[in-house]
Amino acid sequence: MALIDDRYHVFYQHNPDEPLHRSIKWGHASSSDLITWHYHPEALVNRPGTIDQAGCWTGCVVDDHGVPTAVYTAVRENAADAVVALARSDDRTLLTWRQSDHGVIGPPADRRLTETRDPYLFEFHGHRYAVQGTGGAKADPAVLLYACDDLENWTYLGVLLDYTDPLVRQVAASRTWECPNLFRLDGRWVLVLSCWRDDDFCTVYLIGDLETAGDRLRFAARSGGRVDDGPAYYAPQVLVTDDRVLIWGWAREIGRTADQILDAGWAGALTFPRELSIHDDQLVSAPAAELERLRGDRLPAGRPITRRAFEIRSETPVRLTLHDGDDHHPVAETSGPARILVDGSLIELFPVSGTPRTVRAFPTTSSTWSLDSDPGDAPTITTLSATGGV
Repeated sequence: MALIDDRYHVFYQHNPDEPLHRSIKWGHASSSDLITWHYHPEALVNRPGTIDQAGCWTGCVVDDHGVPTAVYTAVRENAADAVVALARSDDRTLLTWRQSDHGVIGPPADRRLTETRDPYLFEFHGHRYAVQGTGGAKADPAVLLYACDDLENWTYLGVLLDYTDPLVRQVAASRTWECPNLFRLDGRWVLVLSCWRDDDFCTVYLIGDLETAGDRLRFAARSGGRVDDGPAYYAPQVLVTDDRVLIWGWAREIGRTADQILDAGWAGALTFPRELSIHDDQLVSAPAAELERLRGDRLPAGRPITRRAFEIRSETPVRLTLHDGDDHHPVAETSGPARILVDGSLIELFPVSGTPRTVRAFPTTSSTWSLDSDPGDAPTITTLSATGGV
């Protein structure tokens, strides 16, 4: 994610040939308003015979003294040998890129750490640093720290966060920490971690302090919890701007078989952008303010919903169900005031107080939705459309 010259750029893991995680490239879309998005050709491509021939995995984009620069995980053959690589954009539209033929930092010296990846850059006291997530079958997860004022020359500074703190072990139980994002928010430091343990995936946050010890830093966690408590939400990326922090999550495939995914020809989606804040030592997220402009026509409550994209706003508990012939699939349920955004297979539930929840459901052309609610307090249902408006 990047904001360059007032334009938002979203990059995502992409295989244009098949819905499988191999030969990964960076897809690219951009928008001036978070509402209307334009797809562009792949930004980064895996190149045979080079450091990224097996894939251009996750990283971040920074404005390096006027030059937009992608800092990414380059995989030659397997994850254990991944390196951090750079790609420079030839102009500030981010449409053309020059990918390096060498890595700026290699795998950790501790070869038990076989899953090291996902560089994310941040600034602290006038200097630039990077973090990577790591772990493996024979080692505890950790967040590694590097100094990188000069992006071509990285210095390893040790471990920013390890697995010894009881709070960390409770909140971020994992075999490998992926996609670490470290940023300043409301006067606090927040570390977002994606936790991968066998087939269990979740994304958590830790709120705490950055403590200095010479030229090294340590993250001291004070509180933590789930960024999203749905089964589909994983590997988000944060974008820090001058006046807010936005986050996009990957909605992974939950509820479709491998054959169904192959038949459909696509897999995965990005969530709506969310704005982050801290309330009472908890990380809170809400739909980005711009999404208010997506609202279109109002739909009657109590009738089947046939639209592909719609929003529900309710002051009382509601239950959303997907109907396909004789099959009925409860999808989302609230216990109090909430907002629900539905876009195709993506359902994002935002309680007024509490943790968001992202789930997946897969309507067909004949499917309908129904909404059960308190008869005395009907929810407001509106279509969602980039051409709609308030």
